[in-house]
Amino acid sequence: QVQLVESGGGQVQPGGSLRLSCTASASARTFTFSNYAMGWFRQAPGKEREFVIAISWSDGSTYYVDSVKGRFTISRDNAKSTVYLQMNSLKPEDTAVYYCAAAFQKSNNWAGKYDVWGQGTQVTVSA
Repeated sequence: QVQLVESGGGQVQPGGSLRLSCTASASARTFTFSNYAMGWFRQAPGKEREFVIAISWSDGSTYYVDSVKGRFTISRDNAKSTVYLQMNSLKPEDTAVYYCAAAFQKSNNWAGKYDVWGQGTQVTVSA
C-alpha cells in the first residue's frame, strides 16, 4: 500500500513563498514512484476540494488551474520518491489545506480520480 506524507506548510505573508513536499513510501518492493502521476489539491474552509496542479508520470508534463499560473510550479524527484509544489506570490485566497495525491500511470483527467491521498498540510497566507 502506498502512503503519502506532505510537509512544508505554514503561515506566510501575501507575496511570500512556500515549498511543499510530498514523499511516497510503500511496503511492496514492486512500488515504483515513477509510475505514478502526482497531483496537488487544496481545500479552503467551507469550500470543496479543488485540483491545483499535476505532473505526469511519463514525460514530466505539468497541468494546472489558471488561478496558479505563473505562481505555482510542480516538480518531482523520482530517486527520492518526492513531489514538490513551489508556491510564489502567494495570495490570501491560496489559504487552504493542501493535499498531494498519486494516480498509477494516469494520463488524462488530471482533476479526476486519484488512487492515494496524503493527510494534508495547512497553508495560511495572511498579514
